[in-house]
Amino acid sequence: MTTTTSSFFTIRIEECEFTPDTSLFLDVRTPAEYEEIHIEGSVLHPLTELNPDKVKTLTNGYKTCLILCRSGNRARQAAEKLSKAGLTNLYVLEGGILAWEKANRPVKRGRKTISLERQVRIVAGSIAFTGAVLALTVNPLWAILPAFIGAGLVFAGITDWCGLALLLARMPWNNPKTSSTCCSLK
Repeated sequence: MTTTTSSFFTIRIEECEFTPDTSLFLDVRTPAEYEEIHIEGSVLHPLTELNPDKVKTLTNGYKTCLILCRSGNRARQAAEKLSKAGLTNLYVLEGGILAWEKANRPVKRGRKTISLERQVRIVAGSIAFTGAVLALTVNPLWAILPAFIGAGLVFAGITDWCGLALLLARMPWNNPKTSSTCCSLK
């Protein structure tokens, strides 16, 4: 069932009859994630660089805008920002590109990358582990490091905002030079 918030709709893959020919498909993942797998005809506009004015220009000629990311969290953040800027007829694909692919909808594949979510887990886990080892072997004050990471993960879980993910999204390996198949807006 399609649900609505105050300013945009969430749509399940089973109900999604939009196509890139009739609706703007706005992908808000990183360029590396987009390069790995995307819906042909979708437009890449990373959440970290989201510009409502550019998106408003892109929506000209379309009745609806389907916003997607890997699983739906970044798409909701983008929809909130875009709706606050006055854009209407916004739909968030529940489950994102993962749901699209699971439903056997057509996708275009490129080179494999590590998802942003996995990168956050790798970095956070590495920092926490290193801090714990240092606390046990060098100085107990190093325990502050895993405590800080733990607090950050709790904060990210509660607020659905992760500073580490935003930082990692800007790293060079997540922003390869755009190819002719990438529709990134700079």
